[in-house]
Amino acid sequence: MNIDRMEFTAWMDRIMERFDILMEAVSTSKNQHVAFDGEEFLDNQDVLQMLKISIRSLQRHRSSGRLPYYTISGKIYYKLSDIHQFVRESFTTPVPKKKTANDK
Repeated sequence: MNIDRMEFTAWMDRIMERFDILMEAVSTSKNQHVAFDGEEFLDNQDVLQMLKISIRSLQRHRSSGRLPYYTISGKIYYKLSDIHQFVRESFTTPVPKKKTANDK
């Protein structure tokens, strides 16, 4: 089985075109979120990436009631506005340091 260079190059070009098509399809579907009544919903993976927390931390916030969630067809979703509110409530104002006798 001997393949000449021109045939191999054409074959590789076709493969690369298909990869480009697949990459475009994946990137467009990845950016689609569930929306209902004008409100955007995020799934667990989206929230984990957004907040940079572990799945256990997300579960703890959900169980404590600090982070509202919705179950749709057995899958958990979070409103984007609820995530923003959760982040705002999680910020704490810095406490000024008290000067000690050694600090002058």
